[in-house]
Amino acid sequence: MTVFPDAPFAAVDRIDVGDVTLAVIRHEQIRIDDLRDAFDTGYAALGALFADGTLTPVGPAVAVYYGNPMELFDLELGFPVERAPEHPLTTDAGVTILGSALPTGPATATTVMGSYDGLGAGWMRLVEETLGQGLSIRGISIEVYVSDPSVPAEELRTDLILPIAS
Repeated sequence: MTVFPDAPFAAVDRIDVGDVTLAVIRHEQIRIDDLRDAFDTGYAALGALFADGTLTPVGPAVAVYYGNPMELFDLELGFPVERAPEHPLTTDAGVTILGSALPTGPATATTVMGSYDGLGAGWMRLVEETLGQGLSIRGISIEVYVSDPSVPAEELRTDLILPIAS
């Protein structure tokens, strides 16, 4: 099953995350309270590089969380791109864009439809179902923002992907 399916995931699906090249803004040791600023600044910087043709997006926006988002964690915000930057790119706003990739391997996934306020409950359900199947999680969480954030809240689609140990 692909990381970016056309249809939403079921309650919990098993998938294999393949190579997906990203252009990202990396944040180290941030807190959940820092997310709004990180997202606003990061996606605006990437948008500017898309607009001027420096980068070409080939999929929806993603956020990759490394560690426990309820504590200090590392975060990569970005997009799948045609070609990842080989060297860091610094925007006029002083934001550094790096090449990266999604963590590959087996994962569980689900889809949350509706407001971003429902993501916490979606994550809890996905973690509980994954652990309930006797699987070990890797400490990485991926959100794929399938729909444009400008659509009405009830139409938002966010895919949640939880890499597991093989």
